[in-house]
Amino acid sequence: MGKMGKIYDWLAAPGRKGPIAGVAPTQAVVRLHNSGNDKMPMSELSEVYSKSNDSLENITGYVDKKKDGRLDRWLDWVVCASGSEPVFLLIMAGLLAWALAGIKYGEADSWAVVISDIQAVLCYLFDSLLVRQQLNSYDKMIRLTASLRSRGASQQRMLRNVRARGHGLARDDRGCAAELEQRFQQKLVKVGLPPESWLGRLSTRASDIMGHFVTLCLYWVGIFIWLAFGHYCGWSDRWQLYINSATSALMVLIFAFLANIRERHALFTNRWLNLLFEADSSVELRLRQITGDGTPNESVEVPAPKMSRLQRAIFYYADFVGTLTGVAILIAVIFAWVAIGPAMGFSANWWLLIGTYAGLIGLHDGFVLRNLQHELARYEDDAFEEVIYSDMAVIEEAVIADPGSQAAKVNSSLSSRLSDRMGAFFSHEYVVMADVVFIVGLVIGASAMRWTVTGQLLCNVPPSLIESFIMLILVTGHNLGEARRRQSIETMYLRRLKVLVYVDMVGEKTGEKA
Repeated sequence: MGKMGKIYDWLAAPGRKGPIAGVAPTQAVVRLHNSGNDKMPMSELSEVYSKSNDSLENITGYVDKKKDGRLDRWLDWVVCASGSEPVFLLIMAGLLAWALAGIKYGEADSWAVVISDIQAVLCYLFDSLLVRQQLNSYDKMIRLTASLRSRGASQQRMLRNVRARGHGLARDDRGCAAELEQRFQQKLVKVGLPPESWLGRLSTRASDIMGHFVTLCLYWVGIFIWLAFGHYCGWSDRWQLYINSATSALMVLIFAFLANIRERHALFTNRWLNLLFEADSSVELRLRQITGDGTPNESVEVPAPKMSRLQRAIFYYADFVGTLTGVAILIAVIFAWVAIGPAMGFSANWWLLIGTYAGLIGLHDGFVLRNLQHELARYEDDAFEEVIYSDMAVIEEAVIADPGSQAAKVNSSLSSRLSDRMGAFFSHEYVVMADVVFIVGLVIGASAMRWTVTGQLLCNVPPSLIESFIMLILVTGHNLGEARRRQSIETMYLRRLKVLVYVDMVGEKTGEKA
C-alpha cells in the first residue's frame, strides 16, 4: 500500500502549482570591536554570507536558485542554448538554404514535404523547450516576489523603529522634502536602470512588429488570398502544399525567434533585477546600521494558485511536455517511422507521415503553451501585486511621496488592447479542449481517406495554418507580459532608490553615515 501510494503521488505530481517560499539574504552589520546587540550571532550568518580569507561578505545582488537535479540543470542548459544567437542563426541559414533550393526543386513535391517534416519535428522540439522555459520563468518570478516581500517586512519594522525613536524626517518639513527629492533625482541620474543595447532594441522592435495586431490581421489576409486561388488551382494537393510550405517556414522562423527573444529579454531583465536587489539590500543594510536591528529576514510563502480541474489537467500535460518526455516519445516514433519506410517504398505518403504526427501534437502543444503563458502571467501579476502592497507600506512608514509614477508606462493603445483580448480568448481552457476535438476530427477525416496524401494534407495544412497564428499570438503575449514586468521592476527600483535616499538622510541626522 505504501509503494502504491508513492506511485500515485509520483503520477499526480505533474501539474501542481504549489506554494513557493522565498527569503531575502539578511544584510548583517558585524562590528568586531563592539559587543552587544550590534553583532548578529554567527549561527544566523550561515546562509547569508560567503566566507573568504576570514572576511564575511553580504549577498546583495539577485541570485537565482539552482536546481538540485543534474538532469534538470542539463535540460535548463538546453533551453538556454535553444534561444542562443548561434542556434537562431543556424536555423535562419537553414531556412535560407531551403528557399534557395526551391529555385531548382520548387516544382518537386519532395521539396515542399521536406520543409513540412522539418518544421513539424523542429517545432515539436521547440514546444517542449518553450514550455520548460515558461515554467522556469514562473518559478523564478514567484520566488523573486517572495524575497522582495521578505525584505520589505524587515524594512517596515526598522522604519517603524526609526520613527519611534524620533529619528525620522519631519512630515511637514518642506525643506527636507525638497532636499530628498533633489537627492533622489541626482541619484537616479547616476544609478538609473540601463537601457537595452542597440541590438537588443532592434530585436525588441522586431518582436513588437511580429506580434502586432496589424501583423495578425495581415496573416489572415494572406490566408484568404490563398483560399481565393483554390478554385483556380483545382483544390489540388500542389495548391495545399504551397501554403503548407509557407506556413511551415514561417513557424520555424517564429519558434526560433521566440526562443531567442525570450532568452535575450531574460538576460536583460536579470541585469535590472540585480540592480533592484542591490538597492533593496542597501536599504536594509543602512537601516540595520541605524537601528542595530539583528533580526533575520523571515521567509515568505506565496500560496498555491487556485485553478479548475480542467486547468490542472492542462498544467499536467504541460509538465509532461516540459520534462521532455514528449520528445522521448517523438524519438521512438521516428525510429518506428524509419522502420516502416521500406514497406511504404519511401513514398511521399511516407514522408508526410512523421510530419502529420508531429504537426498534430505540435498544434495541441501550441494551444497549451498559449494557455500556460496566459495563466502563469496572471499568477505572476497577482504575486507582484502583493509586492506593491509591501512597497507602499514601506513608503508610508518612511512618509515620502511615491516615485512610481516616473516609471515608463505600458502601451495601452487600441491595437495592444485588441491583441491582449485576442490572446486571452485563445488561451482559455475551453479553447484548448476545442483544439483536442478539432484534432480528433482531423484524424477521423484522414482515416476515412485511408491516410492518402490528401488525407495527410488534411492533417497538415489546417494545423499548420492555426499553429502559425497561435505562435504569432505567443509573440504578442510575450511582448505584453515583458512590458508589464519591466514596468513593475522599474517602479520597484525607483521606490527603493528613494527610500535609500531617505534612509541616508536619516543616517546623517543620527550620525550613522554609510
